[in-house]
Amino acid sequence: MKQLILVRHAKSSWSDPGRADVDRPLNDRGRRDAPTMGARIHARGPQPQRILSSHARRALHTAQLLADACGIARADIDIVDAIYEASPATLLATVRALPAKLSRVLLVGHNPGLTEFAHALCPDAGIDNMPTCGVLYLEFAVRDWKSIDREAPVAWAFDYPKRAQG
Repeated sequence: MKQLILVRHAKSSWSDPGRADVDRPLNDRGRRDAPTMGARIHARGPQPQRILSSHARRALHTAQLLADACGIARADIDIVDAIYEASPATLLATVRALPAKLSRVLLVGHNPGLTEFAHALCPDAGIDNMPTCGVLYLEFAVRDWKSIDREAPVAWAFDYPKRAQG
């Protein structure tokens, strides 16, 4: 069984129009939402064994805040440059390259590629836009990561910051 958790980076700041896209930081809402969503990920348990993140400042900061909330060491965050502005095919190749010994992985990325990847893996979720700090949990009945696109997920759940918790 493999569990893949897809997370779009938290809300970023557009306050400095001269700043390169890759260098945009999280805004106040993003710094608030990421720990909240991390706590929700933690509550679902078991925790991811590895976090993959784009090198973009907003994605990496999101990954760090999620890791802190889940009790995951920041050393277990792998920065994967290819995730930044990645197509669904690139995201799939990144996941398929994961070692089989890992059973739970969280990936922090960007739109539009992340939404397209989520839709390709789980069209039943009906996700046409992954909101900032949105989380899609996918569980696949496969032995290795190379097979996740060949089978529909056996379970999935979608969460996002503005969703009411009860």
